[in-house]
Amino acid sequence: MKNSLIKGLMVFLTMLCTSLTYSQDVSGTVSDASGPLPGASVLVKGTTNGAQTDFDGKFTIKNVGSNAVLVFSYIGLKTQELNVAGKSTVNVVLNEDSAELKEVVVIGYGSVRKKDATGAVDQISAKDFDNVSSPSPAQILRGKVAGVQVTQSSGEPGAGVAIRVRGNSSIRSGNSPLIVIDGVPLDGGNVSGGGDDLLGSSSAKNPLNFVNQNDIESISVLKDASSTAIYGSRGSNGVIVITTKKGKSNVPQINYSSSVQFSKMSGNLDVMDANQFVAAGGIDKGSRTYDWEDAVLRNGFSTNHDLSFAKTTENSNTRISLGASSTNGIVKNTGLDKYNATVYNSNDFFGGALKIEERIIYASLKDEATLLSNNAGAVGNLMGAALYWNPTLPIYAPDGSYTFVGNDYLNPVQLLDAYKDYTNTNKLLASINTTWKINSKLKYQFLFGIETSNSSRKSQLLPTIQITNVAQATDPQTLVTKYGQASISNLNKFNRTFEHTLNYNNDFSDNFNLDALVGYSYYDYTADGSTATGKGYSPLQTNLIDNIEGGLRNEFRVNSFRNRVELQSYFGRVNATLYKKLIVTATLRADGSTKLGENNKYDYFPSVGIAYKVIEDQEGLFNSFKVRGNYGITGNQEFAPNSAIARASYSLDGGLGEQINANENLKWETTKSYGIGADFELFNNRLTGSIDYFQRDTKDLIFPVPAASSQPGPPAPRFVNLAGNLINKGVEVSLNYSVINTQDFTWDISGNASFLSNEVKNFPGFIATGALNGQGLSGAYAQVVTTNYPAYTYYLYEWRGYDADGMSIYADAAGNDTGLGTADKKLLDKQPLPKINVGFNTSLAYKGFDASASFYGAFGHYIYNNTTNANFAKSAFSGDPGKNITLEVATSPQSTADVSAPSTRYLEKGDFFRMGNLTVGYTFKGDVIERFKMKSARFFVNASNLFIITSYSGSDPEVDTDKSLNGVPSAGMEYLSYPREKSVAVGINVTF
Repeated sequence: MKNSLIKGLMVFLTMLCTSLTYSQDVSGTVSDASGPLPGASVLVKGTTNGAQTDFDGKFTIKNVGSNAVLVFSYIGLKTQELNVAGKSTVNVVLNEDSAELKEVVVIGYGSVRKKDATGAVDQISAKDFDNVSSPSPAQILRGKVAGVQVTQSSGEPGAGVAIRVRGNSSIRSGNSPLIVIDGVPLDGGNVSGGGDDLLGSSSAKNPLNFVNQNDIESISVLKDASSTAIYGSRGSNGVIVITTKKGKSNVPQINYSSSVQFSKMSGNLDVMDANQFVAAGGIDKGSRTYDWEDAVLRNGFSTNHDLSFAKTTENSNTRISLGASSTNGIVKNTGLDKYNATVYNSNDFFGGALKIEERIIYASLKDEATLLSNNAGAVGNLMGAALYWNPTLPIYAPDGSYTFVGNDYLNPVQLLDAYKDYTNTNKLLASINTTWKINSKLKYQFLFGIETSNSSRKSQLLPTIQITNVAQATDPQTLVTKYGQASISNLNKFNRTFEHTLNYNNDFSDNFNLDALVGYSYYDYTADGSTATGKGYSPLQTNLIDNIEGGLRNEFRVNSFRNRVELQSYFGRVNATLYKKLIVTATLRADGSTKLGENNKYDYFPSVGIAYKVIEDQEGLFNSFKVRGNYGITGNQEFAPNSAIARASYSLDGGLGEQINANENLKWETTKSYGIGADFELFNNRLTGSIDYFQRDTKDLIFPVPAASSQPGPPAPRFVNLAGNLINKGVEVSLNYSVINTQDFTWDISGNASFLSNEVKNFPGFIATGALNGQGLSGAYAQVVTTNYPAYTYYLYEWRGYDADGMSIYADAAGNDTGLGTADKKLLDKQPLPKINVGFNTSLAYKGFDASASFYGAFGHYIYNNTTNANFAKSAFSGDPGKNITLEVATSPQSTADVSAPSTRYLEKGDFFRMGNLTVGYTFKGDVIERFKMKSARFFVNASNLFIITSYSGSDPEVDTDKSLNGVPSAGMEYLSYPREKSVAVGINVTF
């Protein structure tokens, strides 16, 4: 008995000593690439013993065995396991889990696992564009998503962009995708006030300028009918879904970023300098001081500041951010100042059964512009005047005044100083989203959103500058001609969104899951505006805007407008998964719109998508392989309000004039599309990608029929649906490869390419567009829309060179050489829309260092160089004082009597490949930053547009000057546009 007690006591003491020997407290720090990570989970594997990291990413766990395994996890990061191995301090850095980040993609009215999507959907996350210099979210997409082309109209700060998802799906109506921000569809129209641009019209600003890219969590691009038909009449051009950031940490987190950017002109418009001008035979005015770049350009400078605060609790989530940026453009007197504020807040009630989310995005923008119009005539705009100014002629006369040549030969510096143009815009996007979880399977959501904007544009041209047929008027009493003009334009918008959705999700068995959605939406878009214009001021007046009525009384004009569009929709979607392999998605939406004719108020937009997982989550060479197919019908309602009803307006004398003839049968353009595709993962999920083929067929093309020139006939234009089809076909390929993926070193590369073709079929018209401007080009155009050719096909004289007298030779209908008088314009096998778009991206990180680069390009298209056509001809070089041209033209055999007719001489290949961005950064950690109470600090350098490979002779091949004609858009035209810039930015991002 005694021995047994002694043995038992010895066993107990041995176990106690062993426990004391091998159990210990373990502490450490959990970090990610940005620094210490608050709110991360640390758990002893196989037990409930664990902890969460504090504000500084630190943790402590008691009673941990010496051979225990700790499991570290955080949402969006790879879970990591480490053996304690007797250590009392364990530090770990968690890497991004690319598979998890790409697992769920945001789609219309919800989200879906990428592996379960039946449609073509791509998503980029914040890590793909953080610390990238981009004034608009639209430009983030360049080269990132297959089938998406983003073209900025010019290099102007905040300039408009043309976004095309799988090419053009319309000829005259809009081709821009529907943009949805946090569930609220934007109206898609211009938010800036218009106005009289004096020397021609200017392009609309980018409607996404109000969004701060640092507030974006992800951007999804919905490309095919299976994913876009849920948006019905607004989905034919694709859908871009932007989701803004929420809080991620359960401890308060403050983030501040700041950057400074320096920029200068990219490319070169190589006109002659003073010595070359004289050597080529130009008239020498004696000076050698003028350089066109010094006259109107400068080095650009931008600053950017962003501050955000975020915190989450078990039942709430809050994020607040403030942003301020200021950009001085590379053209003098141009720039964009932007101030942003965003608020996100959510609260759970009744144990999570009820969730209420509020979002607010507010932006204040101030644009400064100068006279850079799209369709300036022979006298040119600011760029035109700067280029053609005789470089031997001084800008200033001996008495200090501006050198004056003539009303049609403008002094560029005087023009720059005489014109002011400011636009102030306030934009608000706000929503409240209520989610009620009725039970574990049924969920109801109500979304109410508002989108408002108020814009005021003020411009003036001083009476001290005289321009032929511009800003001049005759005083009816004295018959004296007076100059100067001022304009004030206001544009106000108020849009409302109401949406109700009911979602049912149930696993009926291991082999059948049903996810069903039904909904109702109502959208109300209203816009009103007014413009006041004055003309004919005293030469002593310098502030015309604030005394706009101070000009000639008979030249004072005021006008106003108001319109409203309502859209009502019913929609439903069923997503069924069978045997975890076969997925079927069926969608139906019914849309009714006040834009349409009385007999076509409603239409229906169905789609079906099918996917089959041939291989899923396998080890080895082939890991996953899914095939997809879809078919559907979508619509396009991007045409002017009130196009289907009779419209009339009162003129100055009170007479009533008809503007639009009613068409009770006007309906939407509709696009039938189908496609097949495949998604795959190879080499233990290191290589992922997709390939898609699609075809789209758009019919019921909307065009205006002009008023009849004689009666009987319609006295005003009438919008009708013309016969004909616009057919788009294409193939898209995307590849992503994880070259290296270790704890200290990662390297990823990705690439995409799209191959597109389009053709107009069964079209009864021959419609001109691509208007040309400049000396001798009045009424000329370069493009047409006609059957059996691509949209906006070039229609030009075929230039063959010069004859012995220096006169241009063109081809006649039979292909013979002839003069201009007997030449014939030809439909060319050349189009302005790229046939191939490519993108390439790479990123790597080694310990604290990181680097990334992006490239993109377009091929197979042609650009019409209206700048060269209008400005650079031998005829312009002759005379007194003569206009500057390029050395190539000055030394060419062209005669000064030769007419520069619109021809293939000015048609150039638009192929280019550009480095979009290069970013290099370093993240500081440890004692260096802890002294300043920081969690992390990252320093970075970002360069944009460092180089481009192209044969285009103009300033830049990535251009889209608006040269529409009679409301028909153009493409691939370049005319005296704002130069593009190359830039370098340095910045820092710190987290507290």
